[in-house]
Amino acid sequence: MDLPQKISLREVGPRDGLQNEDPVPTDAKVALLDRLSVTGVKRIEAVSFVRPDAIPQMADADEVWKRAAKAPDIRYSALVPNLRGAIRAMDAGFTELEAVVSASETHNRKNVNRSTGQSLDEIAEIIAMAHERDATVQVIVSTAWGCPYEGDVPVERTVSVVGRAITDGADSTSFGDTTGMATPARVRALVGAFRAKYPEQNLNLHFHNTRGTGLANVLAALELGVSDFDASVGGLGGCPYAPGATGNIATEELVHMVEDMGVDTGIDLEAMIDAAADAERIIGRTLPSQVLRAGPRTRTIPA
Repeated sequence: MDLPQKISLREVGPRDGLQNEDPVPTDAKVALLDRLSVTGVKRIEAVSFVRPDAIPQMADADEVWKRAAKAPDIRYSALVPNLRGAIRAMDAGFTELEAVVSASETHNRKNVNRSTGQSLDEIAEIIAMAHERDATVQVIVSTAWGCPYEGDVPVERTVSVVGRAITDGADSTSFGDTTGMATPARVRALVGAFRAKYPEQNLNLHFHNTRGTGLANVLAALELGVSDFDASVGGLGGCPYAPGATGNIATEELVHMVEDMGVDTGIDLEAMIDAAADAERIIGRTLPSQVLRAGPRTRTIPA
């Protein structure tokens, strides 16, 4: 297989992971963020700037970011749901923003109480403002493969939504499998259609393991040359507006698999497993990562 020699991995546990859990103390959030910053990962989604009454788990975003160590060799990003959130993020010092819109009309209304078209209109404003302030914007199209309310989302619909963002100047794009409905065949169909239309556009993929196909989807994407993925320490995460869609792919499981295939991540696997154990203690429940349970395949025990 002609796979990428290396991939870029964004750790999303501090934001996407923790937003689906009971609120975690600020001290614990800062500790997890700083622990992840010494694992070798070079990109971390740190916080989101959302209304506290909508996502109380992120109500302390300003304080978390203020107290974080901010390693100089790591690119930290913030998710913003609207123009107000984007202003807050840039005022806090972020230069990498993630704006999200759902391919599914129903999910978009559940998530941000507006139509997909209205969200895209505001994202165009976010992009323009961010570029004026020397910041970048990645546009994430969630429910890219399916919606818990509408079912399958046509490939043409997802490509059309992301195409509008590209036209409006998005610096990069991402497809989010919010509900864990993607399968390798569906990954090939969507990524293939996207690449055919936008061969030069940077693409990130964000998979959930809700139905056990997360790493299989990564492999399908790798075979198509995709080299930019999200993952969450310990398999933390989900979506408050997608019932049952718990569990991003676990960072340590992704690293364990692709490194064994000769694909470099730059991440210290043992350090990431230790960070996953910390995340499990912080959350106070068993996380879904199997590599956290069993360790890497190279780990042996006395006979």
